[in-house]
Formats: sequence, structure tokens, C-alpha cells
Amino acid sequence: MPFINVKVNIPVSPAQEEQLKSAFGKAITCIKGKSEAWLMVNIEDQQRLYFKGDTSVPNAFIEVKIYGSASRSEYDALTAGLTDIVSSVLSVTSDRIYIKYEEVQNWGYAGFNF
Repeated sequence: MPFINVKVNIPVSPAQEEQLKSAFGKAITCIKGKSEAWLMVNIEDQQRLYFKGDTSVPNAFIEVKIYGSASRSEYDALTAGLTDIVSSVLSVTSDRIYIKYEEVQNWGYAGFNF
């Protein structure tokens, strides 16, 4: 039950959105037991993201929430993958991307909790 939320301060075209969604589906497998089959993705473009006091340069903030936990090496691999994806698809340089991880122990789905 992973969730990836991406906020960027630039426009994202439908084609770019599809590229991101598909690539995130592959990248999430860096975490054992996670797959695109359960992945939910949200992409918010044209946000007011100021980084280092500046919004004129492309910035990205990515939140990843997972049910359960993952190892440091899994997070390292996912960070590298997500950074590469956003840099490649949206031309946001790696030094303008923050990624936040959150491990969730209670996750509801289909009217019940895991």
C-alpha cells in the first residue's frame, strides 16, 4: 500500500504525468513487497514551492508513504530512483528535490484496516 505524492512548481503535461506514474510503478519495487499493483500516485503541478527562497527554478517535493517499514538500503535505492525519474521527466535537478518517507502502521482499505 504505497502512496507517492509529487509536488512541483512547474506545469506537468499529460504525457509527462503518464511517464512519472509508470516509472514510479517500477521504482517502488525497490522496497520489498511493494508493487505497482497497490501503488497510488498523486501529481500536483504548478505549486508555490519556494526552495532556497526561490520559486523561479524547478523544484520538487516527493512524499512516500508505505504500510509497514523498509530498510535504509531500500530507501536509498528508492531515493536514487525517484530522483532520476523526476530529473529525467521534468528536468528538475537533483539538488532541487526533497523526498520524505513515512512508515504507516495503520492503513485502511476497502472498509477495513490492515
